[in-house]
Amino acid sequence: MDASSESVDTAEHRIGIFVCQCGGNISNVVDVEEVSKVASTWKYVLASQTNPFTCSKPSQELITDTIKEMKLNKVIIASCSPRLHLITFQSMLERAGLNPYLLEFVNIREQCSWVHGPQMSKKATQKAISLLRGGYERSLELEPLEVITEPTSNNVLVIGGGIAGMMAALELGNIGFKVYLVERQPSIGGNMAKLTKVFPTLDCAQCILTPRMAEVERNENVTLLTYSEVQEIGGRPGNYDAKIFVKPRGVDLEKCTSCGDCAVGCPVKCINEFEEELLSKRSAAYIPFLQAVPQVYTIDESHCLYHKYGICRICEKICPANAINLDDKGQLLELRVGSIVVATGYETYDARKIEEYGYGTYPDVITMLQLERLTSLFGPTKGHVKRLSDGKTAKKIAILLCAGSRDKNRYIPYCSRICCMYSIKQATLLKEYYEGIDVWVFYTDIRATGRGYEELYWRSEEEGVRFIRGKVSEVWQRKNGKVMIRAEDTLTQNVIEEPFDLVALATPMVPSKGLDKLSDMMKIPLGGDEFIQERHVKLNPVDSLQTGIFTCGCAIGPKDVRDTVSDALGSAARVSSFLSKGYIITSPEKAVVDITKCTGCEICLEICPSSAIKMIEEKAKVDPLLCIECGACVPECPEAAIDFKNFTEKQIISQLRGLLQDKELDEIRIIAFVDKTIGYTGLDFVGQDRQNYPFEIRAIRVPSTALLSKQHISYAFRLGADGIVVIEGDATREKFTKKRIEEIIDLMEDLDIEGSRIYYSTVELPAYKKIANIFEIQAKMISELGPIPEEIRVQLLDGIKIEKVV
Repeated sequence: MDASSESVDTAEHRIGIFVCQCGGNISNVVDVEEVSKVASTWKYVLASQTNPFTCSKPSQELITDTIKEMKLNKVIIASCSPRLHLITFQSMLERAGLNPYLLEFVNIREQCSWVHGPQMSKKATQKAISLLRGGYERSLELEPLEVITEPTSNNVLVIGGGIAGMMAALELGNIGFKVYLVERQPSIGGNMAKLTKVFPTLDCAQCILTPRMAEVERNENVTLLTYSEVQEIGGRPGNYDAKIFVKPRGVDLEKCTSCGDCAVGCPVKCINEFEEELLSKRSAAYIPFLQAVPQVYTIDESHCLYHKYGICRICEKICPANAINLDDKGQLLELRVGSIVVATGYETYDARKIEEYGYGTYPDVITMLQLERLTSLFGPTKGHVKRLSDGKTAKKIAILLCAGSRDKNRYIPYCSRICCMYSIKQATLLKEYYEGIDVWVFYTDIRATGRGYEELYWRSEEEGVRFIRGKVSEVWQRKNGKVMIRAEDTLTQNVIEEPFDLVALATPMVPSKGLDKLSDMMKIPLGGDEFIQERHVKLNPVDSLQTGIFTCGCAIGPKDVRDTVSDALGSAARVSSFLSKGYIITSPEKAVVDITKCTGCEICLEICPSSAIKMIEEKAKVDPLLCIECGACVPECPEAAIDFKNFTEKQIISQLRGLLQDKELDEIRIIAFVDKTIGYTGLDFVGQDRQNYPFEIRAIRVPSTALLSKQHISYAFRLGADGIVVIEGDATREKFTKKRIEEIIDLMEDLDIEGSRIYYSTVELPAYKKIANIFEIQAKMISELGPIPEEIRVQLLDGIKIEKVV
């Protein structure tokens, strides 16, 4: 609908407001027509419309036409999260001839309808109007901004040499990018190298994998850095600086002919990790497996007698190529790369933790990956499925699905997706290749959700695999050596006690060791399952929350080979798109210094964590390419000479005024300042989960909570807030925010405002559900305290002696 007949000062602001129904996601809870009607009465609003799907092409075209016809110079979109469609509508503004930073985005889905539904709600409608009013007031202070560009490196770092990392590296190398593929093991191949066949086709795993391994080694654009680890990641998107430590292999890569004499002569025998610690041993001089790439031996320093005791050196004496170098100290490489792909894969859950199943106590209780190696012709038993206790052929095998997974209380809460299918694959192979073998599968639910998966399940049943629907409660061993299983068959409601020769546990997939440390280096948050959190599960499934860093395969979560390869190719495409222009476009949302106010005190230089501020002619200047957008320098400046573009003090305080404008004297209202990256993502996830929290909460995105000052808090209270919640998702920012909030609390208490009205918490992404709980607790506390008396609010600004900006 058009704006009301109120006189509009079109010389300054010409605003259009567009409210999304989101196909009922918003309009089933919020009366969007009422929201639009109220907004149409506000000064400077020339157009106020609702749309079924504002992000759709027809709606974007309608908005673009409205902008042009009504000569709008500011646009407000009230819809879903800016994490989802901010760029969509900024691009729309550019097509309409407007600067993209003249867009204000108001989240009335994740922060209103989804947390206050599912029924139509008058309170939710009122909150939506309040949120929109905050965006409207903020829009009055918006300014056109120009993006910043910088040339990028054309090199790419791929971390992890499993099937995901290999496929990403190959794709990027074939496109023409220079790729550094880092793998911490002596060979690429990852977990897939241990497999015999893959489901659902039962193709030979090695026939798929090993040609790709060879292709990686041959590709002139791919540099293999095996037996290497990432030590440090710095720099910025488009120009990351990586330090890679190439561990001392003890063998010259160029000289080694892989003759194997060193392994034969080595007197040390130790656990063979590739064979899953089964019946096989390896030397301290070893090659992981026959098809390893590179085909170069490695000296395991943790077992080598020379490195432990200074004796032996037999390998050095017998090597015909003089390739042994026991004094190898390794090498530190420093690389400049434009983009990073994280393909760190997975490990399996430690079955020893599932005490009721007896793994580690009973030798004939094994894992599914160990069973995989037992059935391999190149495995420790050359394909003979034997009991580990006595070496006898296993005639009856039980496979236990969900061993440690889908357990909210004790073990791993999530489903690993592939366990059903790789167990069915293994059961089918056992029936087809081993005459007379009896295979039982104990399951909770069979999840066969891909093309050909259900057919493989049918095939296994036809082969005679017995499926028992029931969770195994206990495993123990009889004196005769048989392993006993107790379970309830939920279909027949009978309790089963059955003896087996072998019991194989389908344990869940968990993140690789060190992923948490690596994610900290790159500042990419992990999800609640401790895998890497993608930017958006549907629209940006291989993007991390850090620009220029992508991820694929089981670094994101449990996946089969097909989905892993799809991820890898997707991440390669995203890298190519990111680097193809030869330059990166950097957001102008950075700290900026007003040199007319700067006195050259250099306090900001000391506080800046990225050394982005330099003194030029005795004035501070921010390098926008080095600025990491934390805003920590802003509140530290004693002259208020530093502000933050697109999150200026005027803009934030204007938004506060809008959010609190319609508040009644006896009403409680709480402002939540949330960092725009991790904290805001967590807040969105709360909405996606449909977790309800109090209507009193009004959230404000900030670059990081390090930006917040006493001005922001005091204005919030002065304008009507009764409580403040500060949520920071990046633990590294806590050193700035926590101390400052403590100082502000002390200051507020001096002014007769209870310190408990302000709550600060670092909430990293895996703990996002905590946010709703924080809101509940704080709302209850503020309700008990009641509204702040008006006489205290009136005196507040004078009490802390700050310059009024609105």
